[in-house]
Amino acid sequence: MRRHLIALSLATALAPATLHAQVGRQTENLAAPVKMFGRVSYDARSLMIDGKRLVIWSSEMHPFRLPSPDLWRDILQKMKASGFNTVAVYFDWGYHSPKRGVYDFTGIRDVERLLTMAEEEGLYVMTRAGPYVNAELSRGGFPGWLVNQKARARTDDPDYMAAADEWLTHIDAIIARHQINGDGKGHNGTVILHQIENELSATTPSQRRYMDHLYAKARADGINVPIFHNDQGRNGNWVPESSTIANVIKGPNDLYAFDGYPGGTCTVAGEPTRDVAAPEWGFYGPGGAKGGASASPNTPGFLAEFGGGWFDYWGSNGGYECNAIQRGKRFQRVFYGTNLANGIDIQSFYMGYGGTSWGWQPAPVVFASYDYGSAISEAREVREKAEELKQLGGLIAAVPDLAGMVPAGAVQVSSPNVAVYHNKSPETDTRFLLVTHKPSNRQSDDSFTITADLPDGKYTFPAAGPMRLNGFDAKWLVAGVALGGQRLVYSTSEVQTALKIDGQDVILLYGRAGETGETMLRFASAPTVTVVQGGATSSFDAAKGDLRLDYAHSGRSIVRIEGGGRPPLTLILADEAEAVRYWHPAGSDVLVRGPALVRSATAARGTLALTGDTKDATPLELWAPAALKSVRWNGAAVAMKTSPIGSRVATTPLAGPAPVALPTLTNWRMAAGSPEADPAFDDRKWQAIDKRGSATITAKPDGQPTLVMDPYGFHDGDVWYRGHFQGGADAKQLALFYGGGGAGLVQVWLDGKFVGQNEIASGLPRPITTALAKFDVSAAQAPGDHVLSVMVRNDGHNWDLDADDFHKEARGLISASLDRPGGRSFAIPIAWKIQGKKGGEDLPDPARGPANSGGQYGERIGWHLPGFDDARWQSATVPAATAQAGTTWYRTNVTLSVPKSQDATIALAFGDTTTPRSIAQYRALIFVNGWNMGQFIAHIGPQRVFPIPEGILNHHGPNSIALAVTSDGAPGDALEQVRLVTMRNVKGGIPVRMVAAPTTPAQLK
Repeated sequence: MRRHLIALSLATALAPATLHAQVGRQTENLAAPVKMFGRVSYDARSLMIDGKRLVIWSSEMHPFRLPSPDLWRDILQKMKASGFNTVAVYFDWGYHSPKRGVYDFTGIRDVERLLTMAEEEGLYVMTRAGPYVNAELSRGGFPGWLVNQKARARTDDPDYMAAADEWLTHIDAIIARHQINGDGKGHNGTVILHQIENELSATTPSQRRYMDHLYAKARADGINVPIFHNDQGRNGNWVPESSTIANVIKGPNDLYAFDGYPGGTCTVAGEPTRDVAAPEWGFYGPGGAKGGASASPNTPGFLAEFGGGWFDYWGSNGGYECNAIQRGKRFQRVFYGTNLANGIDIQSFYMGYGGTSWGWQPAPVVFASYDYGSAISEAREVREKAEELKQLGGLIAAVPDLAGMVPAGAVQVSSPNVAVYHNKSPETDTRFLLVTHKPSNRQSDDSFTITADLPDGKYTFPAAGPMRLNGFDAKWLVAGVALGGQRLVYSTSEVQTALKIDGQDVILLYGRAGETGETMLRFASAPTVTVVQGGATSSFDAAKGDLRLDYAHSGRSIVRIEGGGRPPLTLILADEAEAVRYWHPAGSDVLVRGPALVRSATAARGTLALTGDTKDATPLELWAPAALKSVRWNGAAVAMKTSPIGSRVATTPLAGPAPVALPTLTNWRMAAGSPEADPAFDDRKWQAIDKRGSATITAKPDGQPTLVMDPYGFHDGDVWYRGHFQGGADAKQLALFYGGGGAGLVQVWLDGKFVGQNEIASGLPRPITTALAKFDVSAAQAPGDHVLSVMVRNDGHNWDLDADDFHKEARGLISASLDRPGGRSFAIPIAWKIQGKKGGEDLPDPARGPANSGGQYGERIGWHLPGFDDARWQSATVPAATAQAGTTWYRTNVTLSVPKSQDATIALAFGDTTTPRSIAQYRALIFVNGWNMGQFIAHIGPQRVFPIPEGILNHHGPNSIALAVTSDGAPGDALEQVRLVTMRNVKGGIPVRMVAAPTTPAQLK
C-alpha cells in the first residue's frame, strides 16, 4: 500500500466522469488469445477458472495483524458472507525471520493454516509474498537483519537477491502447495494469482534484472498460476512483455495490475468529503483505455488494491469511523461500480479487515490500530458498508454474465445530470447499466428515464414515470438476463440474489426506501400474479409477452408468479434496510432472513444446519427445499412453521447475547522500571559501542563511533545506552542526534538524575523520524567519573516505498557530543555500551516473535509475562497521582467469564475515550498475557481504546495486564484511568483457543 499518499492518490482520480466517444474501440483489443495456466486462464476481458469467466471480487486481510489464528476463520467467513469470492493476503518477511537463516511458520505464523482455511471456506486466494510489501509495516515488511545489509534492496545486487531468495524459497513452497493447479505432488488449494513485488516504481536496468529474477524464482519454486506486480498507481510500470503500447516499462509479469486510492478525504472535524469523481480507468476513460489496458491491452483490467478505507496516523483526530463512511456506503456503489463498468474485472479492496499492528510492527506513520475504516472493523464488527458489499457481491454471483462485459453502445438519458454506463456480455447479450450522476460525485436529486435498445427490444423505462437518483449514489441495473428459469427484461430495482428451490425461482430485488420500482419480465403467455404480501400492481402486454410490475420500495412486498411458460417465481421486492437482512450462503439453495450474520448453511439427512451470529433476539425466516424438514441454528434445534406467504419461520426468535459483565481493574502493583539510570547499575554484560560497519544511510560526524542500534542486533522497540566519561569545565550541553521514528522519544539521565526528554514530531505526509536534541548537563563540569543513561524509543523503521534504502535510516543514537552552548563540540571521550531486546536476533520468546518486545528492563527479565511473581511489588492506585521520570511498570490480574457461545471483543481503554488526546503527557506499552498489543501515547493520540483478540485475552479465565508507563515525571503526567470495555458482543462466533506462548520468565530461552 499506498504510500504515494493522498495527494498523488487523488491526482490519479481526476479523469472526468463522462462517457467518452472513444468507446468505439470496444472490441479491437478484446479478442486477444487466451493464455492458459492450468485451471486458470485469461484473455483481455477477464480471468477464467476452468474455462468459466469470473469477476474476481476480493478484499485483503493480514494474518500477522491478528495473532489469534482461530479468528482467521472468523474473518474469512465474514468476507465470504459479505459477498467476496477471493481474499488477498500479504506475507511479512520480517514476521517470520528474526535472524538470517532462521524462519518460523508455526503458531501465529502458520500461513499454511490460513491458506487451508481459505480453501475450506470456499475463497480463492491472491498471494502477495513480497519480498517487499510496504503495508505500513516497519521496514515495509523487510526483516530487521536486512537493515544491516549494505547491498541496495530491491535491486539485482547479489547479496540482496540471495537474502530475498532465502525468504522466497520458504514462502513459495507453502504457496505452491495451495495453488488451484496443485504442486505436482498431490497438494492443491485455491491460490489463483501470485504477486512477486509491490509498488516498485524504480525502473532502472538493475530493477528489471531483479524483476526477471523474481519471476524466474517463483516459477522455479513451483508457482504455476499467473504472476503479477502491483503498480504504485496507474503508471504503466512492469507491464507484460506482450504489450504493444509505447512508453511503458515492461517486465516479466503475466498480468498488469495497479492500485488506486481515490475518493476524497475526511476533514479535521471528522466529516467525509465528496470532492472527487470516480476515475474512469477503462472503457470510458480518455482514449478508451480498458482498465489499465492502455498499458496492457491483452490482459484483463486488474486493480490489485483499491481503497477500502485509509490508514490513520500518529497525532490525528482519529479517522477510522470517518473513513468507514467516506469509503463506505454509496462510495462502494459509485467507485467500485465505475471500475467494473470500465472493464476492471479483477478488483481487490484494501483493506477488507485491517486488524492490529501489534507489538513493534507499525511503520513510523501509523499506530497500533490498523482498522483502516474497513468493512470489517478492527474489533471484527461487520460494518454497514459490508452490507452494501454483500449486495454487490450478490449481484456478481447471481449474474455471472457480468464477467468479461464490453461496452454496448450509448443510451439516451432524459437528465443531463445523470450518466449511464451500458455494457453487455458478448456471449449472452446480457446488459449491465450503471447509473451515476455526471460527474459521479454530484449530490443532486434528479429524476430521469433511460431509452435503450435492449436484448428484448427498445424500451424507455420506467414506463410509469421517472426513476430517481438522489444524492451521492449509483444504481447497478441489469437487463436482458436469464435468472434461473426467468427472463428479466429490465428492472429499476437492483438484483441482490437469485436461487432455485425445488424447481422454483426465488429472486430478491431492492431499491432505496420510498422510491418506486418497476420490473419487466418476459413470458410466453399471461401468467398468474398474486401479491402475497405488501403492494404491487401488474399489467401484461400480450403482444410482447411483457409482464410489468410497479411497486414502492417500502419494507417488503412479495409477489408470486405462476404459469406463462416458466417455472413458478417468488419475487421479493425490498427496500435496502429490509434487503440486507437476507443471506444466501454461497453454494446453497437456501435464503435466510433475520440474523446479523449467516456463516454457513449445510444440508444432510433432511436437516438444514445454519451457523451465524445474532446481536439481539432475532426472528428467523427461510426459503429452503421441502426435503429439509428440520432446522438447527448453531447446533440447537429450531421449531419452524409455514408462514402465510409460503416461507418458514421460527416459532420463537433466535436468542441474542447476554450482557458481558466486565470487572473493574483493581489490585494494581507497581515497580520502578528504569534501573539503568542508576550510576551503579551493572552493565558489564552489555555490548560495548565500537566503530563497526553500518549500512545506515544516515550520516554521522567524523570520528563518532557506531551508535545506531541495528548493527548490534537490536531492531525493534526501546534501546538503552550507558556512557562513562570524565567531567570537564566546558561540558555544559549534551547534543544527541537520534532516530526514533514517528512519535519517537529519547530520555536522558546524568549520574542518576533525570535531565529531560525529547519527542519526535508525528503525522503526515511523512513523519519526521530523526531529531537533534540538546540537554543542559552542567553537572558534568565537575571533575571525575560521570555516567550518562539514555533510552531511545524506536517507533519503527521507515518503509522503502521508493526503493531508496529509506528503511536503513538510523534508529537509536546516531551521534552524541558534549558541547559548550554556542561553541564547538569538545572531544571528551564517552565510553558507550548498548542494550536492547534480550537476545537481540536470538529470540528468547519465538512464539510471540521479533515484534513483541524491546529493550525495557522489565521486558528483558519477563515482567510482562502473566506468570511473573509481582508479590514484592508495591501496591498502586490507578489512576496514578504522580509519576517518576522514566518507566514505571503496573500489573494487575483479572478473571473474565464471557457467557458461553458468545463472541465479544473486549478492549483496554485509557482515560477519556471521547477525545483523541489528553493533557497528561505519558506513554504506555500494553501487555496482555505477555503479548504487546500496542503503544498508547496519551498526548499524541488518537488511539485510546485497544481491542484484544480472544485467544490472546482469555474470555473464560484469568488474565494478566502489564503496562510499561514512560513519563517525564512532571506533575499530571501520570497514568490515567484504565478499564475494560466491550466493543462488540454477539451470540454465535466460532471456537477460539488460547494461543500457546511462554508464561513465566523461566520458560524464555
